Amino acid sequence: MGRAFAIGVALNTAFVAAEVVAGLWSSSLALLADAGHNLSDVLALLLAWGAAVLAKRAPAGQHTYGLRKGTILASLVNAVMLLVAIGVIVSESVRRLVHPAQIATTVVMLTAGLGILINTATALLFFRGRGEDLNIRGAFLHMAGDAAVSAAVVVGALVIAATGLLWIDPALGLLIAVVIVIGTWGLLRDSVNLAMDAAPAGIDVDAVGDWLRGRPGVQEVHDLHIWAMSTTETALTAHLIRPANGDCDAFLHETCEGLARRFNIGHATLQVETDASVVCRLAPAEVV
Repeated sequence: MGRAFAIGVALNTAFVAAEVVAGLWSSSLALLADAGHNLSDVLALLLAWGAAVLAKRAPAGQHTYGLRKGTILASLVNAVMLLVAIGVIVSESVRRLVHPAQIATTVVMLTAGLGILINTATALLFFRGRGEDLNIRGAFLHMAGDAAVSAAVVVGALVIAATGLLWIDPALGLLIAVVIVIGTWGLLRDSVNLAMDAAPAGIDVDAVGDWLRGRPGVQEVHDLHIWAMSTTETALTAHLIRPANGDCDAFLHETCEGLARRFNIGHATLQVETDASVVCRLAPAEVV
């Protein structure tokens, strides 16, 4: 995946430079807005790449879980960066609606057409991993959205060339902002949830609890917590009341294997309690 990030960063950096030059030359707000969006995507790719590298570092010193959480922070920063870009695009689009400007439609169409090719190629680099890693999903959504936006810019330039309606260019800037919001909202929501130690979206907490209660000899489950260690790794802790616990090691091994296989929870820590008459101080649901 490091090679995909490197190729994506190189292609999109070159395209941002081309869009800025073409946007200034043609006076196209749609191109300049897309250039700003693509610049944020380059930074997003760099953040995601850096976080993926850091996530591979072994635990050490104060970082007993390693630096896996960096992937979640990177996806959150990426979403926030896109929201900032939206504000800039909307502000400039409104200004240009009030004061329309002539644009060189041929330059706009050629540049945006190149953007379709580059963004589609980059999106395909992250297509396979988009369903497994929130960080990769963010990169894929950025690039796929950019390809769609570039296509809209081409269509807009064609319409302007045919009709002379200059308001279409800033209107496209506003459309780009809407596309970014739609594409970013799910990423922002999931990133915030994971940063707040919510269980990953694909895990049903109640189903995990029910499965643990159904394990041989388990009478009760409490203090169950599930959270994301990174955008790809999930952790769990729980207390199990199991009076007959003579096969403790085998039980723990089989239960952890089951959590990994059924729910993709790879880092499980289970505390087994054998005396149900002794109330655990963490048993109440409201106690963390």
